[in-house]
Amino acid sequence: MQQKTKIIIGRREKANFPDLGLMDIDVKIDTGAYTSSIHCHNIEEHSKQLHCHFLDEAHPDYNHRKLVFDRYNRTVVKSSNGITEPRYKIFTKIEVGGQEYPLELTLTDRGEMRYPVLIGRKFLNKKFLVDVSLTNNLKNKKKHEG
Repeated sequence: MQQKTKIIIGRREKANFPDLGLMDIDVKIDTGAYTSSIHCHNIEEHSKQLHCHFLDEAHPDYNHRKLVFDRYNRTVVKSSNGITEPRYKIFTKIEVGGQEYPLELTLTDRGEMRYPVLIGRKFLNKKFLVDVSLTNNLKNKKKHEG
């Protein structure tokens, strides 16, 4: 059985979220986290849609941008300190290194965190190897490389 070569990803990367209209967003790669999450607030359901505002002070054009989702559900996330929290989960795409991948993101207030998006091992598994000595390793990769 031939094993697919994994892509080396750094501890921090730049990513695009084309379905959300968010480009060049700082993401933290976190092998300690199972799920991936995005920093949002004012999360509310209206007429079978989920509404929220994305927060990222590093991107004034995107900070407080309203996002609306038709495809979402609820899940329970366990934090590193063992506390469980109910969250909404959305289904979208992420683009890193010129490649697009499906991605599930939970919506949460990451106000105390440095990066607006955290990418966990559920997404990383089988696709990436994390090299913690690298940052923005995939920024200049093209679709035809690797």
